[in-house]
Amino acid sequence: MYLRETKRRNRDGSTVSYLQLAHSERHPVTGVPSAKVIHNFGRADTVDRDALARLVGSISRFLDPEQAIAAAHTGDIEVLDSRRFGGAWVLDQLWERLGVGAALRGVAEGRRIDGGAAERVLFALVAQRALEPGSKLAATRWVAERVAIADCPGFSDDCAYAAMDFLLDALGEIAGRIFGSVAHLLNLDVDIVFIDSPANRGVCSAAGCPLAASRL
Repeated sequence: MYLRETKRRNRDGSTVSYLQLAHSERHPVTGVPSAKVIHNFGRADTVDRDALARLVGSISRFLDPEQAIAAAHTGDIEVLDSRRFGGAWVLDQLWERLGVGAALRGVAEGRRIDGGAAERVLFALVAQRALEPGSKLAATRWVAERVAIADCPGFSDDCAYAAMDFLLDALGEIAGRIFGSVAHLLNLDVDIVFIDSPANRGVCSAAGCPLAASRL
């Protein structure tokens, strides 16, 4: 099956092209192949290109990324890398909408750490736990080899530990900023804070926790 282009010359000398979806079919007697038209798209200059894109997309769903790229090009194609993108992208959008990224970057200002880099590392650790749970050390390989995260091509184990140290050291201030940015969405008081940190897990009540100052 292929996209066929036919041309017709008008009396004024101009040429008009037409696009058709066709496949080759051999004549049962002569054995000569001929094109059998399955669908007419109409004139090439007025064809619905969005419809063509949807057709390509629906076909590509059944192909591996390498096969889809190779099918779209006539020359030799070498796929150097292929990463998962969708899940991490959705989480990244939610991360920013909730103000988590802004809180981390804001608290990092004035500290001896690159706030932007630390925020990306911490997001990558969270995304890995949500999408493909594994150890903190496994996250460095996950980011380097399996997933595409904006502004985070990869990081070392030392960078991961430095970012987690920053998170633990500034946890109260970070949590306060995040609660301040999202509490209005629910219009509720915060009485209990659940914490899942790299070092410990537990429940912190508003009465006896450094995060009590974040009670709204």
